[in-house]
Amino acid sequence: MTESDQPFSACAIEESYLSIKERVWRVAQKHGREPASVKLVAVTKTFGEAEILPVLRQGHRCFGENRVQEAMRKWPQLREQFPAIELHLIGPLQSNKTKEAVALFDCIETLDRPKLAAALALDIQRQEKAPKLFIQVNIGLEPQKAGIAPADTAAFARRCTNEFGLTISGLMCIPPLEDDPLPYFEKLAALRDELGLPELSMGMSSDFEEAIGAGATIVRVGSAIFGGR
Repeated sequence: MTESDQPFSACAIEESYLSIKERVWRVAQKHGREPASVKLVAVTKTFGEAEILPVLRQGHRCFGENRVQEAMRKWPQLREQFPAIELHLIGPLQSNKTKEAVALFDCIETLDRPKLAAALALDIQRQEKAPKLFIQVNIGLEPQKAGIAPADTAAFARRCTNEFGLTISGLMCIPPLEDDPLPYFEKLAALRDELGLPELSMGMSSDFEEAIGAGATIVRVGSAIFGGR
């Protein structure tokens, strides 16, 4: 493991977080947007309390996790200390984990199939909770990635609403790693506008500035804040 691949120290995490926060605000202003309209999700997958606390102490309250089980191990205790935390699930969700996901997360960004929509609808009704739901779009039509094909997204969104009674808040994507992300961000933004949805989750550590320029309302930044995993 090289030095750049290692997690940052607490002091470095604080500095990196503040730098990313400033960049988000600056890029939003550059594109004529209200900076507060862009939410920064600090992605804490594989990181523990020692790495998360420096960001919490800076006042940040919005975090993202990839796995339900990992999030269940660390966030209930952290929420006792910092009750205003908003938690996003940004990784794949198995249908047999929807009960735990609905109980723990404020936003589920990876709705990508009818079976999952049906399971979420059942647990949302049972728990009387209303996490925000995003449809994950396989914007680059990559066979190894989850998500609804762009051409099928409108029909899937209608089915989520009409058949399962779900409220869809927005769309989420991860562009192909090797390509220029901007055309994919613009494509997702156009699809979001076509569906009349309010939210757009796109952009990570390497490309969140382009995502903001294309209209992202949520950016998901992990390694640029916390270092390597």
